[in-house]
Amino acid sequence: MTEKAGILYMVATPIGNLGDITARALETLKTVDTILSEDTRVTGNLLRHFEIKKPLISFHEHTENDKAQKLIERMVAGESMALVTDAGTPGISDPGNVLVEMAVFAGMRVVPIPGANALGAIVSVAGINMREFMFLGFPPHKKGRETFFKKVVSSEYPVVYYESPHRVLKNLELLGSFDPETKVVLGRELTKIFEEVVRGTVGEVKTYFTEHREKIKGEFVIIAY
Repeated sequence: MTEKAGILYMVATPIGNLGDITARALETLKTVDTILSEDTRVTGNLLRHFEIKKPLISFHEHTENDKAQKLIERMVAGESMALVTDAGTPGISDPGNVLVEMAVFAGMRVVPIPGANALGAIVSVAGINMREFMFLGFPPHKKGRETFFKKVVSSEYPVVYYESPHRVLKNLELLGSFDPETKVVLGRELTKIFEEVVRGTVGEVKTYFTEHREKIKGEFVIIAY
């Protein structure tokens, strides 16, 4: 049993640039008993880079409740665990909150280890008034997609959402069909070598990526206003 026994740590990991990991995150990953990860291969690469050797257990959106409950029981019995995602802060558009809810219900302490996330990164370079904004995560793939973008264009506040490279053009087109005057600040590959922030009307940004399809890589984070 370690001095951190019985605690669940929500540990933020870099969204691209490994230099963005915090000293506190590294110390936590070194001292917990077990690390829960969205993809053990991705987390394994991170741990090897920082020469950290810890048991890895997969925990993602398809993890069954029975498995999650067994993890909670292990922590209640004395194990300390850290939850990480492939990139960024757990609990933001991922199933981390499910485990947190179960841990809180079990009377455990849950500790945030803050760090990088795409939401904070894009807000910091928005260049518009972001004192108030709405965050909507990822748009639905099919059912509810139109409702999602109608909500975006009708919002009185800037709306931040994530997007995958497979749907970014299609969803920019849908967004523009509801309000072609919508402006966007789009970040791609944030903190990485090909980082880029594109600004303009939704039509202008869609045209840019239509003409530069080779840049449609990695996840996108978008502010619509």
